[in-house]
Amino acid sequence: MAKDIKEQPVKFVDDPLAQEIYASAASGFFVANGNITITFESLRPDHSDKPGPLTRVVVGRMVMPVSGAQGLAIGLFDFLEKQGFKYEKP
Repeated sequence: MAKDIKEQPVKFVDDPLAQEIYASAASGFFVANGNITITFESLRPDHSDKPGPLTRVVVGRMVMPVSGAQGLAIGLFDFLEKQGFKYEKP
């Protein structure tokens, strides 16, 4: 019988060539078939005019299973608190 993945040690490989993106905001969230899609955006100026108008441009999307997204949210919130950033409702 195959072992459950939780019972097996899983090696972490840090790929130095993994893509890295900059996003100024998470602009949207969507759930379908047990996955969460997060759309990221970045502000981009149009330098053909002065002052250059800003445009919100989608720079990437991340899709994760709900359990992974929950882990991301909890881990990020915990990390930010430890760095001194306190959550305040807007």
